[in-house]
Amino acid sequence: MAPPFRAEQMGSLLRPDNLLEAREKIATGVSAEAAGLPAIEQEAVREVVKMQRDLGFKAVTSGEYNRTRFWGLMWDEFEGTIRLQDAEASMFRLYHPDVVSLIEPGAKVMPGDSVIAGSKLSLSTGTASNLHELKLVQASLPQSEWRNIKLTMITPAWFHMRYKQGRAYAASAYANDAEYFADVAKVYRVELGALYEAGLRNVQFDDPGMAYFCSEAFRKGWEEDEDNVGSVEDLLDAYIRLYNDCLAGLPDDMHTGIHLCRGNFIGGRHFSEGSYDVIAKKLFEDLAVDTFYLEYDTERAGGFEPLRFLPKGKNVVVGVISTKLREMEDKEAVKQRIYSAADFVAEGSGETREEALKRVCVSPQCGFSTHESGYPLLVEHQKAKLQLVREVADEIWGEA
Repeated sequence: MAPPFRAEQMGSLLRPDNLLEAREKIATGVSAEAAGLPAIEQEAVREVVKMQRDLGFKAVTSGEYNRTRFWGLMWDEFEGTIRLQDAEASMFRLYHPDVVSLIEPGAKVMPGDSVIAGSKLSLSTGTASNLHELKLVQASLPQSEWRNIKLTMITPAWFHMRYKQGRAYAASAYANDAEYFADVAKVYRVELGALYEAGLRNVQFDDPGMAYFCSEAFRKGWEEDEDNVGSVEDLLDAYIRLYNDCLAGLPDDMHTGIHLCRGNFIGGRHFSEGSYDVIAKKLFEDLAVDTFYLEYDTERAGGFEPLRFLPKGKNVVVGVISTKLREMEDKEAVKQRIYSAADFVAEGSGETREEALKRVCVSPQCGFSTHESGYPLLVEHQKAKLQLVREVADEIWGEA
């Protein structure tokens, strides 16, 4: 098979202690070399790749071990961006779910998390961090398996949705969102092209923002914000166009997917609630990706009914196993949920369950370590959850 595979996982995995210790030293001013980070990082990736392969996973990732948080450093490496320190809360949509979580006493936002376009965005070659991550995984696999490597990448709208109207960029850089989005798409096309040339054939966009469109609280906040231009549906349309512009011209053998992330923050906290119903038809039909990775671990995501809108030729990875709770799911119950999801896919496309199952996969609902540390699961729980994914896939499909 080509991606997606029957047994999938969302990218981030629990970091080993020696990697965290090396990063702690670096945070105190020790150089990466003095902290031993390069060797520790490569060995950690080698071990986590082996773990994934031993469990029978094909779309192996780095575990995001070279990142301190799930969005990585890609945006920092785009030419024209600036990182704000102690950004004023007035810059932000304070009803945006992850902004709400970052507000600190004194109406500030966490330092170092605020990146805007200070001048025109550009990129001449691929970013160093993504290429480095890809090479770490390639060094841990035989070349015949490089095509299966999955690299996660932050949504192109990540540093737009959180900001108030017109505040994602300096007024001297862009006159409006349309100009800004055009350059964001250009740098993403360069990035994706460079990764393709380096051997990548499987990319998963991590996008909490798309899930926020399911949230009544976010939609209400948007409509009540008098600074906004257009409706919340206009914003959704703009983001779909942005994605499609980013993906324009990609070779046919580059698999693309989007993970609608509802949050697995420190302590297992989530950010987003609301059924996919409100966005499903538009998202599934208009967004030009191959695969939708959807979280279905709790009732807050609603039922599988929106999968009736999944067009033929597109896939869904159903995230029904929690990365927030140590308790193990019942395997037979998980299998029945997968069959239920397939039945709704079949209903919408006029297929049989067996035909629909060819476009359905299973995974945990999110990554195990969105940020470096602070999660309720231990390594043994992570392994057991991944093993459950593999067993469910084997018993339903009997293939990778």
